[in-house]
Amino acid sequence: MATLKAEHVNPFLMAAKKVIQDVCFIDVEVKRPIIKETTFGDDIWVIIIGVTGEIKGQVLLAMDEKNACGVASKMCMMEVLQIDDFAASALSELGNMIMGNAATVFSAKGIGIDITPPTLSHGEVEFKSTYVKSLCVPMGVGDIQVDLFLALKEDN
Repeated sequence: MATLKAEHVNPFLMAAKKVIQDVCFIDVEVKRPIIKETTFGDDIWVIIIGVTGEIKGQVLLAMDEKNACGVASKMCMMEVLQIDDFAASALSELGNMIMGNAATVFSAKGIGIDITPPTLSHGEVEFKSTYVKSLCVPMGVGDIQVDLFLALKEDN
């Protein structure tokens, strides 16, 4: 099973930290990464974006209902008490912005990647990858927690 290289992880971390800080107007602390199963419970929102090109796989952003509402509230600059269509669109756009920024970082390094449109999932779901383990990077966003999952491999 393939393992992730630091040079493939760091652009996603840099992009996620910068975008979340910029759109939510808060400081973000990147915590210690761990290998973790991509299994989510009933109240978890997951933004799923595919990666193609010289690096292939999926990137997931996962947060519970409270944290999803907190992120959407910051992005929309108004209180969000539940994830409706408007808030769901904001969360999906967060994924787009993070991945677009990561693609720009990779491009500057001469690595071409493309991203798929985001899919937003809610509720009990499990994602299995047979070719790479998922690296989970918890990100502390003030009192909000967002988990960034990277399941990627270099295209050989």
